[in-house]
Amino acid sequence: MDKIPILRMGPFLLVTIQVDLYDRLALNLESDLVQKVHQTGARGVLIDISAVSIVDSFMGRILGNIASMTRVLDAETVVVGMQPAVAITLIELGLSLKGVHTALDVERGMALLQEKLDWDTDVADDDGDNIE
Repeated sequence: MDKIPILRMGPFLLVTIQVDLYDRLALNLESDLVQKVHQTGARGVLIDISAVSIVDSFMGRILGNIASMTRVLDAETVVVGMQPAVAITLIELGLSLKGVHTALDVERGMALLQEKLDWDTDVADDDGDNIE
C-alpha cells in the first residue's frame, strides 16, 4: 500500500505530495495525518502540493477535512505551492477550503505557522491558560 511520508519539523508536520492522489491514497493521508497530529501533539501541518497538477472535488474536500480535523486537535493547516490551474479549478468547483491557510511556498508556509504559534503563546496569561 502506498503512503505519503509525514515528516516532523519541530512543532510542525510537513507533507510533500509528489504524486497524483487517487481516492484511497488521499483517504489514507487524511487518516495518517490526523493520527500523527494526535500522537506528536504537532501544532501545525504544512502540505506542499507544488507537484500536484490536478485537483478534483474529492481532493479539495480531503484538504478541507484535514484542516477541520487538525483544528479540533489544536493544530493549524497551511497548504503551499498551489499551481494557478489548481486554484482556478478549486474555485470553479465551488470549494473555498474553509479553514485552510495558504502560502506560496514552504518557507512562507513555515513562517505563517510560526506566526500562528507565536500568536497562540502571546494570548496566554501568566498561568499559561489561554485568555478567552
